[in-house]
Amino acid sequence: MKQMVPHRLAALALVAWLGLNALASDALAADALPKLGADLAATSVSGLSSGAYMAGQIEVAHAKDIVGAGIVAGGPYACAESAASRIFPFWPTVVAQNGTQALYQCMKTSLGKPDPEKLAARAKELADDGAIDPIAGLAQDNVYLYSGHKDDTVELDVVKAAKTLYEKLGVAPGNIALIEGDGGHAFITTHGGAACDITGTPYVANCGYDQANAILAWIYGPLAEESPTPSGKFITFDQGAFAEPGDGFADEGVVYVPKSCSEQPGCRVHIALHGCEQSREAVGDAFVKDSGYAEVADTNRIIVLFPQVKASTVNPNGCWDWWGYTDLDYLGKDAPQIKAIWAMVEQLGQAP
Repeated sequence: MKQMVPHRLAALALVAWLGLNALASDALAADALPKLGADLAATSVSGLSSGAYMAGQIEVAHAKDIVGAGIVAGGPYACAESAASRIFPFWPTVVAQNGTQALYQCMKTSLGKPDPEKLAARAKELADDGAIDPIAGLAQDNVYLYSGHKDDTVELDVVKAAKTLYEKLGVAPGNIALIEGDGGHAFITTHGGAACDITGTPYVANCGYDQANAILAWIYGPLAEESPTPSGKFITFDQGAFAEPGDGFADEGVVYVPKSCSEQPGCRVHIALHGCEQSREAVGDAFVKDSGYAEVADTNRIIVLFPQVKASTVNPNGCWDWWGYTDLDYLGKDAPQIKAIWAMVEQLGQAP
């Protein structure tokens, strides 16, 4: 077991203390994540905002198995990692320095635009160190990027920097789609959510554009017509089996399993990551059930995994860790959140 740094030990102590007040909820424990014999070599990932950054981190870290990613209102891999944090890797300082860079270079560009050249070099360095899969694994990926015209949270230049980084990492330009469309800082749908161009809870907006379908079709190719109503099951599962206290996960996650995937192995897995203030803790099942992923998955043998993080003192908005609030290592395969999510995927891949 890897040695824990002091902030992780402090987090464990806090969680243990809080746990004394949570014993009553243990009796209502969620189900186990099912074993469905999924095809792990056809896994894909997408996300909004912090979920977009985490989607990129998972894709790069597991380049050998991930076949594509959907980045909605997100920027390039390792964007928030400040130069100062690498020179002086002391966790409280790292969080502050990276947090500032995340806000003013990876969302806004007050401190300058992200530098894809430097970020590509950083990714290759991590690959050479074995922290992530070889960069060559990205070459055939299909990548979808989206920026809403009314998105004032993550600027278009940041999303464009992600496109440039993918090109520098060897992804064929023809495999990358950058869509500039309607909407604010939100996941875009043809139904459910807020009015188009609204940036606010639940960060799902009806702009007459089926973004879930667009992402999955770009990644996997032509799809069967989606189901009007999902006929599979939304299964709430216990995330505690995959994460350690202090990793930032909520107690429960959700997986959507089409009927065909519960009956026959070999389905693909798509990881769908909520944004800040968009977890089930914050908006209920709005992203899980109104994003449109289940309708597409239902007729295309795709299992959709919806992991969940929770708000905390170091993460008050319930964001995925793309600036280092869980650990000094938050970019590699052993990063707490990446490791836990991939363990969920591997369980879905186990024989029933």
